[in-house]
Amino acid sequence: MRLFVLLSRVPYPLEKGDKLRAFHQVVQLSKKNEVVLCALNPNRRLNKRDAFSALQPYCRSINFIDIPIAGRIWNIFKAFLKGLPLQVGYFYSCRAASKVNKLIEEYKPDHIYCQLLRTAEYVKHSQVPKTIDYQDVFSYGVKRRMEKAPFYTKPVFRLEYKRLLKYEARIFGLFDHKTIISIPDRDLIPHPEKEKIHVIPNGVDHDFFSPRNSTKSMDLVFTGNMAYPPNVDAAEFLVHKIMPLVWKEKPGVKVMIAGATPDKRVTSLKSDQVVVTGWLDDIRDSYAGAKVFIAPMQIGTGLQNKLLEAMSMKVPSITTPLANDALQAVDGESILIGKDAPSLAQHVLNLLNDETLYQKIAENGFTFVKQQYSWEEATEKLNNILYNN
Repeated sequence: MRLFVLLSRVPYPLEKGDKLRAFHQVVQLSKKNEVVLCALNPNRRLNKRDAFSALQPYCRSINFIDIPIAGRIWNIFKAFLKGLPLQVGYFYSCRAASKVNKLIEEYKPDHIYCQLLRTAEYVKHSQVPKTIDYQDVFSYGVKRRMEKAPFYTKPVFRLEYKRLLKYEARIFGLFDHKTIISIPDRDLIPHPEKEKIHVIPNGVDHDFFSPRNSTKSMDLVFTGNMAYPPNVDAAEFLVHKIMPLVWKEKPGVKVMIAGATPDKRVTSLKSDQVVVTGWLDDIRDSYAGAKVFIAPMQIGTGLQNKLLEAMSMKVPSITTPLANDALQAVDGESILIGKDAPSLAQHVLNLLNDETLYQKIAENGFTFVKQQYSWEEATEKLNNILYNN
């Protein structure tokens, strides 16, 4: 089948969750389909040559469509006037839409696969069978951010939240099939027939993220795109709320916060006991160099790839109920779950002090993700949906 894949961002490098999901799905889909890739590009600093080289083995055609910043500002304003979510406007332009339509006319795909509601406007009227990957529930993610936002930004978040709620429901009927990353996310979609949405989880590259025998120079590590608000919030929560309780018992514990484009709120966390790395050429070094992984997520939605990667490398992991809702690991067996700063701090201390518990969580977590999370199996389920036009 000839498959037209439409993305809101170029899926390389893999520093964001949507790009990671898109890249691995393209790799797996290419085994049974002829992939025509069309990716919007709001990032003027993107190294297109590297991205093209990474994607070229899996695609018949690769098309990057730039969306200049001036156009984005105008399109956000138009979205505001039309009652659309502002982020839909951010990723939409008439010029880009014209190019998308020409590519569809040229390649005549059998099916269109769109990632994220940000791309829905481009193909909502197309007569080609099509599937939308909600991936996460954007409305609920914005709602959680709104609850923690400063008072002067709350009106903007409230506006976006209400528009996203309507838009998530509106696009439901425009696509033949709908997919999402987890059952908890599906249950938050504001549509009476949300049970028809297919759950397609992420996987993890177990060959790449495999256990290493490395010197543990750090006690604790947290990874992710450190410009992403839920990760910024989690980093601050870790350093300001959790670690003081840990340091009270074990003053020498060192923390690494690793990930691309750290926000100034993250870089301000640096100290003798807290290392903020920024971009790493190989994120596996951060996992392998730490004794324990923690993802103290307080806001956000979806499945946390960072947990899959750490557990696949046999690093014992700690998280919150919010993050584990999608993961579905068993507390006390393959992961440790804390609902607040004191319980999370206690889990850190327990793992650092109890070698038996440390090995149990490391081994069981590794086995859990090996058995439950595979890109091959997840994308095979997606393939079956795409072929069921």
